Amino acid sequence: MTILEEHVLNSEILIAGGGMAGCCAALAAARCGAQVILCQDRSVLGGNASSEVRMHIVGANGTGRFDRGAELETEAREGGIIEELRLENCIRNPQRSASMFDLILYEKCQAEPNLRLMLNTCVTAVRLNGDRIESATAERQSTEDRFRINAKIFIDCTGDGRLAAESGARFMEGREGRQQFNESLAPETADQHRLGSTILMQARRHERPMPFAAPEWARKFDPAELKLRLYATPGEEEPTHEYGYWWAEWGGVLDTIKENERIRDELLAIVMGIWDHVKNGPPGTPARQDPFQAAHWALDWFGFVPGKRESRRFIGQHVLTEHDLLSSRAFPDAIAYGGWSLDLHPPEGIDAPGLEPCTQHPVPHLYDIPLSVCVSVNRKNLMFAGRNISATHVAFSSTRVMATCATIGQGVGTAAALAIQQQQEPAELSTNSEIMLQIQQQLLRDDAYLVGIRNKDSVDLARSAKIIASSEQAGYEACNINSGQTRSVHGVTGAPEGRAFPGGHRWLSDPAEGLPATLLLEWETPTNVSEIQLIFDTGLHRHLTLSHHDGYTEKMQWGTPQPETVRDYQIEVHDDSCWQQIVNVTGNVQRRRVHHLESEIAVKQLRIVVTATNGVDHARICEVRVY
Repeated sequence: MTILEEHVLNSEILIAGGGMAGCCAALAAARCGAQVILCQDRSVLGGNASSEVRMHIVGANGTGRFDRGAELETEAREGGIIEELRLENCIRNPQRSASMFDLILYEKCQAEPNLRLMLNTCVTAVRLNGDRIESATAERQSTEDRFRINAKIFIDCTGDGRLAAESGARFMEGREGRQQFNESLAPETADQHRLGSTILMQARRHERPMPFAAPEWARKFDPAELKLRLYATPGEEEPTHEYGYWWAEWGGVLDTIKENERIRDELLAIVMGIWDHVKNGPPGTPARQDPFQAAHWALDWFGFVPGKRESRRFIGQHVLTEHDLLSSRAFPDAIAYGGWSLDLHPPEGIDAPGLEPCTQHPVPHLYDIPLSVCVSVNRKNLMFAGRNISATHVAFSSTRVMATCATIGQGVGTAAALAIQQQQEPAELSTNSEIMLQIQQQLLRDDAYLVGIRNKDSVDLARSAKIIASSEQAGYEACNINSGQTRSVHGVTGAPEGRAFPGGHRWLSDPAEGLPATLLLEWETPTNVSEIQLIFDTGLHRHLTLSHHDGYTEKMQWGTPQPETVRDYQIEVHDDSCWQQIVNVTGNVQRRRVHHLESEIAVKQLRIVVTATNGVDHARICEVRVY
């Protein structure tokens, strides 16, 4: 007997897992017209970026010693849905609240009419029909409900891969041996070790001394055990402790799924022990001089959910390898890109005090992530996005970061929606050049970037227009809005040679002429128009992500609009008799703006009048599309 009430739900796409990959997959699929159910087993969205864990979202633009960014040369920060989220978070959340980001993700999903969000709902089983998934079972204990969810396509974004594992999809765990995929960074022999987990903490400085008494079960550390971690942190006049410590890692030599509770307990002991060391010094230390200057600091928050790095990786139609990333080879079925270093950590984590907490091997250029690593090799209608994609341990060490996972999610969600429209199985997509072209062009239309792939949208009317500007700068002429690429990636660490397409890839008006500045599109004969899309410059060369680390945040323009972005603009059309204003926007902060007209109108000329920006003294527009 069970008290769980049974329900049957029908959808076109079921997505399990509401981290950044799952959220972006769900939003992309729903916006492309598919009916989507998103099941998230927690009460908040965001996964490791949520208020439960609080890791900042990083990606292809790197960080630390391996920043990949140069203004108007290497704009590596991810576009599309993740950029939309970052920009909104930046403005609505100047206080850098983790819970505010939870709210933004919640609102975005709730706002989509094609998307049903089911929080606190865990997928627990699947029903197969041959090598296809027919339905999934999900349970919500908080309301005592069980759901049978019928769908055509199933996407696992759970990280651990619960849905895919229940279906019998093939997967890998641990580290492959060096010879298996000919990877120089792999260990000599295979093992079951993986990257460990971390519990993060936040501290706050107070006006008076704040004592700390560690619990009896806290770990004890002497300076030698932290010499490559806490003591290796670059010194400051007044050290800060507001966010950390990512290197408080443990559990990589265990099963990070089955031993997760034990890992959580030990990580709490580690965090308490590190903070005790910072506040009170090593065991047996007499009255000390407070070398960490932490007397006025007190713990404000620490997590109880380990930020997990690695568990299962599912086997797809292709397995992404170290060579794929380091060579930046072109994949015809590319749906996303990456660029984070090959970021390998000792599996023992903090229990390996003689080893650096991470060894980062720079990836020379941005690289492709193909759809074939996101489709199960033995389940026709199963896809995956996030850290559980088909990759070796070495390749995964780069693709696992959340901004990269988010772009994979958007790519997989878009591909799934188009598979529904075309009545195709996911397993058939990657080798179908016609539908891959549609998927890639839809991603570009939605402001995703794909290495070496440009706008070839045959129904984009702007591509056939004559383009004139009121003023322009050399190298950034008006015609650049039709270059087919919405960013510059020709810098030394940008896209690989032959696929970077050097150039400005945007119109810049002349500062000497001031604002307003006008961009005019003209057709030989009147053209019917119902939609206008603009892509603005949002400074993709710099960092922009919610972080509770003050030093990292100082590298950003956080809490204010990006200065390059057009703030106020109007769109006017001419029908061979007079000009008519059809759009008037003030206070814009977003990169992608789509304007749907109430009814189709015949247009001979269309002009965009930029009257103000959020900081720079000239107008910048990367792309105009007209439909």
